[in-house]
Amino acid sequence: MRAIEIKQPGPPDVLQLCERPVPELKPGEVLIRVHAAGINRPDVLQRLGHYPVPPGASDLPGLEVAGEIVDGDLAGSSFQKGDMVCALVQGGGYAEFCAAPLLQCLPVPAGLSPLEAASLPENYFTVWSNVFDRAKLAAGETLLVQGGTSGIGVTAIQLAAAFGLRVFATAGSADKCRATESLGAERGIDYKTEDFVAVVKSLTGNKGVDVILDMVGGDYLPREIDCLADDGRIALIALLGGAKANIDLGQVLRRRLTISGSTLRPRPVAFKGAIAADLREHVWPLFEAGKVRPVIFKTFPLEQAAQAHALMESSTHIGKIMLQVV
Repeated sequence: MRAIEIKQPGPPDVLQLCERPVPELKPGEVLIRVHAAGINRPDVLQRLGHYPVPPGASDLPGLEVAGEIVDGDLAGSSFQKGDMVCALVQGGGYAEFCAAPLLQCLPVPAGLSPLEAASLPENYFTVWSNVFDRAKLAAGETLLVQGGTSGIGVTAIQLAAAFGLRVFATAGSADKCRATESLGAERGIDYKTEDFVAVVKSLTGNKGVDVILDMVGGDYLPREIDCLADDGRIALIALLGGAKANIDLGQVLRRRLTISGSTLRPRPVAFKGAIAADLREHVWPLFEAGKVRPVIFKTFPLEQAAQAHALMESSTHIGKIMLQVV
């Protein structure tokens, strides 16, 4: 099969087209003939040598795919060979075939193309797990999304809005702020020209927000604590702004604040399978009702994975960057 491999850690052009054997299946896995795959920040970190591959996972990049089930043990499941699915995987998505745990597969939502479906798993698994499971965002609460035009940000905004919650989002330009508002954010906050703490306080009557989805870390963390409501929660999922922060632990104690962090890739299949079941029950119907939608910025053919990574690193995109395989 054709695939994209990382020749050595480095810039986008270390991504090279190659020939690899079709993956051999482990128990509980299915083989997917890949139609499309998503590009994600962890792929970039892996390419740079900053995100080690979990033991037993493919060294090929790519954490989400959509395509046709062509092999595997489907006994006891609702799937059969020939079904179109999307799946969260530990790696190997930038290829014509990919092995995926059956529990991490979801049907392509009605009305969506395989390309659109391939843009969903990494972001929706991550947002559901962190915002709704860990941070327990609930009815009547408010959410602040850092990086509102990223794939994660677009997903979090749409889901919170679809559930009738107030959501605010930061972005790096006036146009990007308007884009977050078109997706359901009550207010886009330009982090280059505005103080998100002051804006959030003004929008919430000085109360602050209940939950913050943070992919920045670093010096954002003490500021986020300042704009949390009492009993507020921060869900930290990435460290684009650095891994060190000085925070006021007195506020954490007095105001009963919670800071949690997680990475999804190394978690066991059963954990991710439970998220998949929740998504199928609570989120997939939202696609079919038109309440949430994929947001795809640009699509590249598989052999242009390097150009796709260069675009992601430019941070000029709004939504997902995709690879078309078939």
